[in-house]
Amino acid sequence: MKLIRFGQPGREKPGILLDGQRKDLSAFYRDWDREFFNGDGLSNLKKLVMHSELPDVSADERWGAPVSRPGKVICIGLNYSDHAKESNMPIPEEPIVFQKGANTVVGPYDTVIIPRKSVKTDWEVELGVVIGRDARYLESPEDAIRHIAGYCISHDVSERAFQLERGGQWTKGKSCDHFNPLGPWLLTADEVIDPQQLAMQLSVNGERMQTGHTGTMIFGVHFLVHYLSQFMTLEAGDLISTGTPPGVGLGMNPPRYLRAGDVVELSIDGLGSQRQLCVDAE
Repeated sequence: MKLIRFGQPGREKPGILLDGQRKDLSAFYRDWDREFFNGDGLSNLKKLVMHSELPDVSADERWGAPVSRPGKVICIGLNYSDHAKESNMPIPEEPIVFQKGANTVVGPYDTVIIPRKSVKTDWEVELGVVIGRDARYLESPEDAIRHIAGYCISHDVSERAFQLERGGQWTKGKSCDHFNPLGPWLLTADEVIDPQQLAMQLSVNGERMQTGHTGTMIFGVHFLVHYLSQFMTLEAGDLISTGTPPGVGLGMNPPRYLRAGDVVELSIDGLGSQRQLCVDAE
């Protein structure tokens, strides 16, 4: 299934994408959130969809992020060896973990806001993993499989000067407004045969910048879910962004960064595509 949300920011409603048409499920569910996922919501949803006539969503309705605001947005840094090399950083022996503000999550076609005083806003296409049931001290990577709700495109926008030159930690450069477009849909895990077999790409103003494949991750999806559960409880609805392939602006010679008026387009096999116009912060 492809879970979607639609409507104005802060008032999104839950739905699904069925045969290319968005369907409204707000009469049956409050939202795609922790309560829904922990309550075996996906199994119940499958039964409902099979036996119900669902109203269409108007074509002019905004696409929201496919899940409600996560409790946590957990990111993995330098998880592609060639990206680590282009960043002039060593290949990590363990996952590099950081968090970004949950309020960075916006819809897949919303604007990317260039922060005030920013000179180094950068792009990063990533595979997003949404937790499907609370996970704590999982016994193995194989055990992680039943704790994953699904997968989506996650755009981990980053301000490199804030991230790397303003105090030695990454949160400031990762948590600016609109710095995590998500979606357009969440493809449920049962429809993804292998999350390490997905091609991904990103373009700026029609020029290809990133061409990657999840098979070149240093740490795979199931390992990451297991690993993170050893340090914190992963709650249903939490988002994990699993790292980006090479081709970010920071790694270019000379470096290249986003400016107002730029258009970013990104896609991952089976997970749709995003498009964002960059605008200056007011």
